[in-house]
Amino acid sequence: MSSASPNSLFGMGNPLLDISAVVDKDFLDKYTLKPNDQILAEDKHKALFEELVKKFKVEYHAGGATQNSIKIAQWMIQEPHNVGTFFGCIGKDKFGGILKQKSEEAHIDARYYEQDEEPTGTSAANCYKKDKHLDLEDNWKLVEKAKVYYIAGFFLTVSLESILKVAKHASENNKLFCMNLSAPFICQFFKDNLMQVMPYVDVLFGNETEAVAFAEAQDFETKDIEEIAKKAQALPKVNAKRQRIVVLTQGKDDTVVTMSDKIETFPVLKIDPKDIVDTNGAGDAFVGGFLSELVQEKPLDQCVKAAHYAANVIIRQAGCTFPEKPDFN
Repeated sequence: MSSASPNSLFGMGNPLLDISAVVDKDFLDKYTLKPNDQILAEDKHKALFEELVKKFKVEYHAGGATQNSIKIAQWMIQEPHNVGTFFGCIGKDKFGGILKQKSEEAHIDARYYEQDEEPTGTSAANCYKKDKHLDLEDNWKLVEKAKVYYIAGFFLTVSLESILKVAKHASENNKLFCMNLSAPFICQFFKDNLMQVMPYVDVLFGNETEAVAFAEAQDFETKDIEEIAKKAQALPKVNAKRQRIVVLTQGKDDTVVTMSDKIETFPVLKIDPKDIVDTNGAGDAFVGGFLSELVQEKPLDQCVKAAHYAANVIIRQAGCTFPEKPDFN
């Protein structure tokens, strides 16, 4: 059994219900979709979900970037259950009900804020502001119970106020606050929100395209990943007791990590390209693997090893799904 205790890992983000199915070409053409692609849904896609569920054999999974990472961390840890706590907003609808069931099956302690203004899986921007979900006594106790916090950059588009509240709590109590750049558009268009949170970030994750977009937005004047990691590490930080750790992945190339005053590179696990089924969940899985060791206070190289293992497992499956048990030691 792991050394992690229940509710020691806290995540907050946009919960999505992932619906996956094998469909035919007519279905793709009808909704102007391409194979092996991901897009943001528009109004013309609204009917797609109902049709998908009616016509095809579908599988449901608890999704959304942060929830995926918490779910993977829990899978890596196995026992005890509910090491991961997750806060997010869902609708009072059928898909919300399925999402609650799926998070229970993943053994994460999901505390959803339920509202009836927006359906599940759409942007629920108001829920944290209006009802102060975080401030409810039982919820805040769970925030206080955690040792490691993780929020994907996507949530910067939803509730900066909530992120700062959690980040400041972590910093004031010398706990670990982790964040992900998540997408180039976050680095470019939500730069001000990102930089309000950055002084509280103990561990910063990103991939090479996000790192380059971040460097450009910050006028780092370099596209070299190791240089970007160093410059991101050196950005102002509130809790001086911990030096910031920057972890940048580069697909099949080495992962770059700032370890105190030096840069270390770690090769990823080799995989035959024909064994790769779906790379969509790789980044979330990488973070989940990393967090599973971080919350057990394992050394950084072990965190990276677990991250590489989790990502390697996930890209062999469709969606952010995994076998029953991990084979990691």
